[in-house]
Amino acid sequence: MKKTAIKKIGVLCSGGDGPGMNAAVRAVVRSALSYGVKVEGIMRGYQGLIENDLIELTRRSVSGIIGRGGTILKTARSPEFRTDKGQAKAVATLKKHKIDALVVVGGDGSYLGAASLFEKWDIPTVGLPGTIDNDLYGTDQTIGCNTAINTALDAIDKIRDTAHSMERIFIVEVMGNHSGYIAMEVALGSGAEDVLIPEIKPDYKVMCDRIVKGSKQGKISWIIVVSEGVVKAEVLAQTINNMTGLETRSVVLGHVQRGGNPCALDRTLATKLGVAAVEELLKGNYGSAIGVLQNKINIVPLAQARKRPYDLYQEGYRLMDMLR
Repeated sequence: MKKTAIKKIGVLCSGGDGPGMNAAVRAVVRSALSYGVKVEGIMRGYQGLIENDLIELTRRSVSGIIGRGGTILKTARSPEFRTDKGQAKAVATLKKHKIDALVVVGGDGSYLGAASLFEKWDIPTVGLPGTIDNDLYGTDQTIGCNTAINTALDAIDKIRDTAHSMERIFIVEVMGNHSGYIAMEVALGSGAEDVLIPEIKPDYKVMCDRIVKGSKQGKISWIIVVSEGVVKAEVLAQTINNMTGLETRSVVLGHVQRGGNPCALDRTLATKLGVAAVEELLKGNYGSAIGVLQNKINIVPLAQARKRPYDLYQEGYRLMDMLR
């Protein structure tokens, strides 16, 4: 694809929201304006693009949002955009508003949409990793992940007090349908006794035998962290109760992990990546995903960035076996 003169950029947030998305939008807007490039904000992700729901963004439009959770542009999932007809409508909207390039903030599904616009419709696009799951290739961290982990960790610290006082087993369900990153980090950070993640098949008998053995040795409370994609916390609690005879309760943290003010790491990460996205577009580097590796900006093709295999989980389990 040939390099084109970019006079106006569109920016949207797609998929699940995460702390730091506003900081990313702010960085895109203000850096673009500093280069003399106008910015249009697209409401509710790809669906808003299909429905022609856009607003002009100025420096004042993004004033005071760097520390706010969620996204001022709203976000949504769009089944319609997965079709050629839906994508054609989105492209028509971009052309109607004379938008020359697009910045997409989101996760793997959002990256798939951005790659389609670039590869099938010749729209200059770049992606910013906005997902709490931290499961994208080409970046050490995704926007929102660190805040989500700290939110879950704070909740588990509080649950630990009750678990110890009431001498109970607590199952804490965290987000992660296909990725165990949040669960593993939270389990290690909270000193949890066990963790279940989608990448490794759970062995309930081994876990319950360990619980019974610990109980006989005088251990009075347990915290088990489970990714939502493995098993529901309530079901796991009942399973453990049936297999051990010990009182087990469940807590689902749910969408509280997506909310709240972004931490310092997510604010600065989003800011650096937002500026880099604009500069890559102006350089003519289209169809790219912007990330950070070892604190340096890293660029990979959108098509490669959608999924990242993790090889850290066995090490995580080794540490938990040693420290529990």
